[in-house]
Amino acid sequence: MFEIIRRDGLARIGRFETRSGVLETPALLPVINPKICTVTPRELYDEFGFRAIITNSYIIKNTPELRAKAQEAGLHDMLDFPGIIMTDSGTFQSHMYGEVEVTNEEMVEFQKSIGTDIGTVLDIFTEPYWTKEQTAESIVTTLRRTGKACDIKGDMMINGVVQGSIYPDLREDCARKMADMDVDVHPIGGVVPLMEQYRYLELVDVILSSKKGLNPNRPVHLFGAGHPMMLALATLMGCDLFDSASYAKFARDERMMFIDGTYRLQDMQSLDCNCPACRGLTLESLKKMDNRKKTATIARHNLYQITGELALVKRYVREGRLWELAEMRCRAHPAMLDALRRLGEHQEFMERYDPISRDGAMFYTGAETRGRPVFKRYSERIVDRYIPETDKAALFYDEGSKPYSKARPADFDRVRRAGYTPVIVSPFGPVPAELDEVYPVAQSVFPKMEDTDTILESESLTVRFLECKFAETVNGNDVSDDGTEEHDPDTIRAKAVSRYQFGIQATEALFRGRIDLVISRKTGKIRNVISDGEHVLSMRAGDGLYTLKKEGADRIVSAIPAPFMRVAVMDDAVPFVSEGRNVFCQFVTECDKDLRPMEEVIVTDKSDKVIATGRMALVADEIKSFKKGVAVKVRSGAGDEA
Repeated sequence: MFEIIRRDGLARIGRFETRSGVLETPALLPVINPKICTVTPRELYDEFGFRAIITNSYIIKNTPELRAKAQEAGLHDMLDFPGIIMTDSGTFQSHMYGEVEVTNEEMVEFQKSIGTDIGTVLDIFTEPYWTKEQTAESIVTTLRRTGKACDIKGDMMINGVVQGSIYPDLREDCARKMADMDVDVHPIGGVVPLMEQYRYLELVDVILSSKKGLNPNRPVHLFGAGHPMMLALATLMGCDLFDSASYAKFARDERMMFIDGTYRLQDMQSLDCNCPACRGLTLESLKKMDNRKKTATIARHNLYQITGELALVKRYVREGRLWELAEMRCRAHPAMLDALRRLGEHQEFMERYDPISRDGAMFYTGAETRGRPVFKRYSERIVDRYIPETDKAALFYDEGSKPYSKARPADFDRVRRAGYTPVIVSPFGPVPAELDEVYPVAQSVFPKMEDTDTILESESLTVRFLECKFAETVNGNDVSDDGTEEHDPDTIRAKAVSRYQFGIQATEALFRGRIDLVISRKTGKIRNVISDGEHVLSMRAGDGLYTLKKEGADRIVSAIPAPFMRVAVMDDAVPFVSEGRNVFCQFVTECDKDLRPMEEVIVTDKSDKVIATGRMALVADEIKSFKKGVAVKVRSGAGDEA
């Protein structure tokens, strides 16, 4: 059973339940060679805090003494590991050394017999150099073997490995077929050669094409990915589990892992590391150690680098800042930067899972930041949903102070009196003055010295926006001070934010008749929107967006047919949700597929009656697939406001 606890776009902190315990994801499983224990499984559990490991059942099966011990005492006792154990099946051995002399059924039954928690199918490792036809044929075999494994797995969990070489369409098709099977974890296989050859650009396509087809309610394991440099990017793309044999292999070759790469001990000029393994050591003292102790020390160092980076990744996910960490990490190597740039080509897919706002500021780290989904969403919404008050625009340029309307109120008032709409040319592109407080415009931080990419993109977006929305454009500083047009900037802002957030049709339902605004005396910002005497909206100070009140929800439901902005629930859930309790996935019957995480949502019963308002925790395809977890964080139920 898998449940999402926190998320940042595709990245997620999850709770994965197995018969040997609960694993918080993202998590890395150190690979244990049952013949060579550089760091023992018990040390991995007690000293490093790893709650899951992976070992090779093929090696155990083909080593008589290990096989006898595993079948007699069980895998957990044999390895002295009290946590979760996943086993590989021999697929990687077939990749390295040719076909293995064992059948898929034999390997699944053997993994069951030794008490494996999560077993693996003997799938076909698809090589990057294979033709598309060869790859497609091998996938048929992998799918057939996976289906058989599901039939005989018993109470052992099973890995359904997504293969497909470097062909995105084959990866997605394989993933969709795996999603329909009774598997428990979705590893993405056949990717080690891509990482070894620094083909990270292709790796992005492999991962995201697989994600498009997979069932969201199962953890995704990126086989063979365990370098700390990779963890932020892979987590950003929705990978939940990783494994690493490199911590020990590199140690035997005297190679040390760091977040910016791997370095040979003989080439290093200093040991600037304060991890528990290196603390108190100098480069010279490490080099002088006997080989066994040196290998153990470097292996521990590598593990501490992994655990430290994984903890940092989780913190950034919780803070909604994983994009920033991934962008920083991808600057460690040009091939990683290629991967980050390729990720920008998948904006449309990633935008579906990107939250409508985040708690903190959005930091710009470089030109690749423009590849984030938030840029695509903003540029589309101001074109599709923005309606200017006039057909004339007065342009101003970002001078660094936000919100713009508070930094230059006299200028904006002057051009409005002259019949112009103030528009700021910002690093985000065009910003109508009435939208200058919404996320992410006011909450973004750009360097004062703009790079060429930002300048060109901003100017291009602004030109397209102006041509689409206005008949005339002038420089704001050239507008005279003798205008007499009446205007109400607060009402203009109130409607513009509603259109940006909810759409034009919903805004027409929310803003009708007499409009009264409650303005904060302390900040001067809009607090509440009262329409014909009904409190329909409240504006959040943090992100400049609205929370929806029940009266507003009633208006939207009356004006726009379902499923717009709706999550409908079963009769059994209605009394609880009406009292303000959260909506859980298993009780949802219908959901608007266009809703995004953290977006305002209306909860209804089967007759489309409003029973609560809240914010989305998951999106429609996730809600449909999960059997556990919160779908909507309810703010207030109809019973609360009665």
